[in-house]
This record gives sequence, structure tokens and C-alpha cells, in this order.
Amino acid sequence: MDSLNIVKNYFKNDRFAEHIGIEILEVTPGSAKAKMKIEDHHLNAVNLVHGGAIFGLADLVFAVASNSHGVVSLGISVSVSYIKAAQGGTLFATATEVSKNSRLGTYSIEITDEDGEIIAVFLGTVYRKKENIKDIVLP
Repeated sequence: MDSLNIVKNYFKNDRFAEHIGIEILEVTPGSAKAKMKIEDHHLNAVNLVHGGAIFGLADLVFAVASNSHGVVSLGISVSVSYIKAAQGGTLFATATEVSKNSRLGTYSIEITDEDGEIIAVFLGTVYRKKENIKDIVLP
């Protein structure tokens, strides 16, 4: 099995992403795309998409993109800016690798709505461990 399929299968085990309804659409070396259909449980008290739901979507594509090289990579620093409120529909997240070396990687994530309007931007840095994803025993 090639490393990209290993990464896709590895993230099928992300129970939080599954719980909030995130679907991985694409994985290529250093990038990833996913979507999340907004449901009632994604809304906050003023009936807008909760920042935590948006962050969860961004965080998953960050994880997928950073692990797409087959090396276990864990977030060590992230920031998110919420640009526009979202009320429903489907949100999309696209992660792009900004820099990569043997120990660190930085990724830019853009969250958009169905019209392509930017909802939030996310920037994250990972630390790359020595373990390969294919060597991780999944429950």
C-alpha cells in the first residue's frame, strides 16, 4: 500500500473527525482537502457555525497534510482567524504545505463556504517524530 493510502486509512480512525462529520476528499504529498456538512449540532447559541467546529475541520486537514509524507507529525503551534460567519451549507478546508524539513513543517489552511468565500484561515506548525505512520498499530 502506498503512503498516501496508508495516510487515508490512518485518518479513518480519527473518531472526533468522524463524530463531527468531516469527510476527507483528497490527499496529495503536503496537501489535503476535506468537507463538513453543517448540521444543527455545529451551531452555537446565536445559530452560527461554532468556532470549534470550524477549527476541527481545519485541524483535521492540517493533520492529514502534515502526515501525508508518512511520518508521524504532531501539531505544536496553531493560529486561526475567523473572517466571516457561516450559517449552514457545507464548509471546505484546503491545506497547503508552506515549508518542510526533517523535523518541522508549516501548513496554511483555508476554510471556505459553498460559494468559495473565505470563512477562516489557519496556520499550523508540526513536529515530525521518528515513527512512520505505517508502523503505528491502530486499535
